[in-house]
Amino acid sequence: MNAQATAQAEPVLLRSARDGVVTLTLNRPKQFNAISSDLLEALQAALDGIARDEGIRVVVLAANGPAFSGGHDLKEMMANRTEAFVGGLFDRCSAAMLTMQQLPQPVIARVHGMATAAGCQLVAACDLAVASTEARFATSGINLGLFCATPGVPVSRNIARKRAFEMLFTGEFIDARTALEWGLVNRVAAPDRLDAEVAQLVAMIVEKPRQVVADGKRLFYEQLESRLPSAYQMASKAITRNMLGPDAAEGVGAFIEKRKPSWKG
Repeated sequence: MNAQATAQAEPVLLRSARDGVVTLTLNRPKQFNAISSDLLEALQAALDGIARDEGIRVVVLAANGPAFSGGHDLKEMMANRTEAFVGGLFDRCSAAMLTMQQLPQPVIARVHGMATAAGCQLVAACDLAVASTEARFATSGINLGLFCATPGVPVSRNIARKRAFEMLFTGEFIDARTALEWGLVNRVAAPDRLDAEVAQLVAMIVEKPRQVVADGKRLFYEQLESRLPSAYQMASKAITRNMLGPDAAEGVGAFIEKRKPSWKG
């Protein structure tokens, strides 16, 4: 089998699972993990399966090769410049981003290299992100005459408005420390400490009760998109259900009794 055939035979998305943690790895390293239609299809299928699996507690989104993701596969789009193909591609990409937000499990981006355009969108769409000190971020489409409209949706919901405007309208790169200061990522680690930093964050979530995490994630995003009075109404109902449920009964009871809680799920 020649090198081209071997590359075609390799899956564009890898999946591994251990102790309730699923890692999805973008696997188009020679293309800087450009987000092709095949990769989008594989990602959506993987996320749909994860959503139905109560045994999965956390999802880590990683990548192979020198880059996290350079964004959409521009060669593929230029070869298929029709409204049906291009519009359908962006619709499916938006659906995948929404699916990540709607998953009951928290999703953590593990960013080791460049994340540009839709690659930056992936990072912003994850619930949490840990970046290597070597990572760089940009919404650079404007440099090519292509405004990063869809990446701008989660980016502008992660960082301050003027910071987002600056990224979207200059296309300039920011480094990992700046991304941390601006709120695009949660933590920054040296390359040899990146996996350990991700693992620490994973462990802190996995030890929490599954249903409380799932319900909390849903409420977090629902209230963000609501007006303040509605947000408080939703939060009040949610915390009441939580307080009267088995997890709070065990957790609060354990706190009062000065013992470690024993979660059922």
